[in-house]
Amino acid sequence: MRRLYRHAYVVLAVAAALPRLLALGYERGDILAAFTDKSDDFARTFLASGTYGFIPGIPSAYTQPLYGFFLIPIYWIDRSWLTVGLAQIGVAVVTAWIVFEIGRRVASDAVALGAALLATLHPYLVWHDVHLNREILDQVLAAATVLLALCAAERGRSLWWPVLLGATLGLAILGNARLLLLPLVVGVWLAIQLGLAHRALASFLVLLAATTLVLTPWVARNVRSVGCLAITTDSRALWKANNLNTYDVLARGGWIDDVPPLPGAPPSPQDAGAVYQRTGRIIEVDECAQMRLFREEVLEFWREHPGEKARLAGQAVVLLWQPNVLETEGRPGAGTWQDTARSVVEPAFMIALYAFALVGLFALPRRFVTLSLLVLGYQTLIAMLFAGATRYRVPWDFLVAIMATAGIAAIAGRVTRRRRVYSEPRPTAPT
Repeated sequence: MRRLYRHAYVVLAVAAALPRLLALGYERGDILAAFTDKSDDFARTFLASGTYGFIPGIPSAYTQPLYGFFLIPIYWIDRSWLTVGLAQIGVAVVTAWIVFEIGRRVASDAVALGAALLATLHPYLVWHDVHLNREILDQVLAAATVLLALCAAERGRSLWWPVLLGATLGLAILGNARLLLLPLVVGVWLAIQLGLAHRALASFLVLLAATTLVLTPWVARNVRSVGCLAITTDSRALWKANNLNTYDVLARGGWIDDVPPLPGAPPSPQDAGAVYQRTGRIIEVDECAQMRLFREEVLEFWREHPGEKARLAGQAVVLLWQPNVLETEGRPGAGTWQDTARSVVEPAFMIALYAFALVGLFALPRRFVTLSLLVLGYQTLIAMLFAGATRYRVPWDFLVAIMATAGIAAIAGRVTRRRRVYSEPRPTAPT
């Protein structure tokens, strides 16, 4: 067993890579042909013209930039299912290693290895990680954030850890704009762990400064080249998740992309990009004006329909945390074994994880449990403002896996102790 722990990195690399390689081989025909992220268009346009956007010569900020930046060097080598798949499998391996290191800091090597194996063998992720989904970067940055936060709390005398933590959070925001306020949450947690002294305040400010420093070049680029202060101008997605049609669309199995368009709304930058790809015709789009338009529509919906928004928020929490995978009408593999995995395998896996995680809450250090609950609570709150889906939860499921493994270890330890007590010979009474 000790030898297994010494070779944990190799074990985890094999456990993460092998099932994903099998999934990659099975899905190779669809990796670049179906359900691609907008970042795919941005990366291809950049390599063809030097413009980061949908159309050569017209810069755009209509998506979070990090995943597109990740794809650019891969596409430069070769835009193929193999290069993309291998690169993303490499990220999955690194994520498993980071989860292992988190587990070692909050529990035993056995719990760390078990948690990393559970996290990387997550049925949904094995399939999801080999496709063009930006959540592959969300996962590794989420794990890195937790690890660096723990290191910053343990080594409070050094400000380099808050710097690294803030920079990682900045990258995470560039990959997922919904994490914009997470640095404040993590920063407050860190300050409390450091005792709210001068060093705590310095760490908090340094963390925020490092996050801001990472975000500044992209935001400045958008001000200069796109025309507005934004991480992403796609507030249309927020509106799709916040209008009077959203609840019914999601309830019948649709997704927010199936919500009827806003009457009279101009074509989006993505629509203009699709027209350009088909015909070569350029449609001028003011995406900053569209960002403001849909943002105002969302705020008006919240003001005028608080009851409907509350109903949507409740629906989002259910869709985020339900153990089965959200099954939409246009899902890939509908009616095949993939639906069986979504409705049987994944729920069985997650229900067990949730149950053991409840035990693990009381078996792990309070510092880690508090951080985990804060982060998961933040994700839930953001889902209530936006929308809930399995793909939004899974980047942080490694926290549940760590708690679940600690719960399993606690139960196993208790059973072992009871067996020892009952197996010990009882003293004989004196005659």
